[in-house]
Amino acid sequence: MQSFRHDGFDLAYIDSPAVAGEGETILLIHGFASSVAVNWINPGWVKTLNDAGYRVVAIDNRGHGRSSKSHEKADYYPAAMADDAAALLDHLGIEKAHVFGYSMGARISAFLALRHPQRVASLVFGGLGIGMVEGVGDWDPIAGALLADDPRTIAHPRGQMFRAFADQTKSDRKALAACIETSRELVSETDVARIAQPTLIGVGTRDDIAGSAADLAALMVNAEAFSVERRDHMQSVGDRSFKARVLDFLKDHPI
Repeated sequence: MQSFRHDGFDLAYIDSPAVAGEGETILLIHGFASSVAVNWINPGWVKTLNDAGYRVVAIDNRGHGRSSKSHEKADYYPAAMADDAAALLDHLGIEKAHVFGYSMGARISAFLALRHPQRVASLVFGGLGIGMVEGVGDWDPIAGALLADDPRTIAHPRGQMFRAFADQTKSDRKALAACIETSRELVSETDVARIAQPTLIGVGTRDDIAGSAADLAALMVNAEAFSVERRDHMQSVGDRSFKARVLDFLKDHPI
């Protein structure tokens, strides 16, 4: 991975060219406690998109992966991470790109479209539906789970899941605990309605975190929902039907 510096952070990223020719660029923004490798490389997204003719750029969000970490809550508002993504496009000299965010990355992508609309050609929100506007349930125990000395003492099921995920990915748990406090900032109905780019919203039918994709699409001027059948929040990421639908969507909405 390469890196660049923005807003006091060293931010790691990949820039993977299309298999053949100079294709359109798609910027990938991963979810909470994840990374470029976990969210995009391991599930096959980078290869799928490269093979389809796209230049793939993906960033390790601040506090995640190989990017530098902060333990300050104020550093993890979605607007700040959206500005990191825009700065990466500046760094690479990319004027406009498709943007695909998963879970927290979908929220960051929405802020990117609102703050830098001229940089975003189309949007894919994965793993986050109406929860972007209404919230995604009780996440306060997750910070405690991330900071617990002994994971066996964690009783909250979602806290157990994210603690196990953080341990598996060898993440900085203090950075993630700070991130979970402020990265959940909601997008208002008014602001969601201002997002004019073509948008695909994909949520698993067994996802108990994201909220309805159809309800979010109904608030937007140019959005459509896609159900990832029989998949939960974690399983939807690499689903074949979701990949096929995203490729069709990108083909239908060239830059």
